[in-house]
Amino acid sequence: MDILSLQFLSSLLSIIMIDIVLGGDNAILIALATRNLNQKQRKKAVFWGVFGAIAVRATLTAIAVYVLKIPFIKFVGGILLVWIAYKLLIEEDKHNDVKSGDNTFAAIKTIVIADVLMGIDNVLAVAGAAHGHPLLVILGLLISVPIIVWGSGIIFHFIERFPIIIFIGGAVIAWTAGKMIAEDDFIHRAIVSQLPLLDLIIPISITALVVIMGYWKKNASASYNKV
Repeated sequence: MDILSLQFLSSLLSIIMIDIVLGGDNAILIALATRNLNQKQRKKAVFWGVFGAIAVRATLTAIAVYVLKIPFIKFVGGILLVWIAYKLLIEEDKHNDVKSGDNTFAAIKTIVIADVLMGIDNVLAVAGAAHGHPLLVILGLLISVPIIVWGSGIIFHFIERFPIIIFIGGAVIAWTAGKMIAEDDFIHRAIVSQLPLLDLIIPISITALVVIMGYWKKNASASYNKV
């Protein structure tokens, strides 16, 4: 894939969007993990915690890129990603179990472990959007991580003010899931190759279904809470 091609650039934009939408809550994670530390300890914990989390996440994503090349694994990953996109749209809280560290090392450990456990969705989504190209993963991280870490407050402000950003992010993830399912070697040979339009019909249908169901569930929950 040519790095100046439309496919490469669109995949890179998808990865950045996925990183920001799924990783934008890192500010909450960091705040919870370091809330008992003084300012000097907090800065140190944030730096090394974020560094460690990025290193682990990059490694896991690179591994996932290659694992997804195994027949049928991409299909399973795509199905999981559909659920991840839906969960994003209905806004389930992922921070209930994040505990504050009592010292710098404990806070760093909390940030890294919590980020890995909470970031499985990010790893899978980015690996799927990378289409087997580790360079896309690296570039996506280099661009999006500084935005996430130092611009989390701005990101949250815009998400609160413009909730449609979450739906756009969910749609990108759902589209990635649909493409993963359609591009799985087994599915492609058995079904898609016989009906070429399915490589578009599948991601379009999945994206529409996820967005509609997410919107309906979100509104239904809001109406129930008002009662």
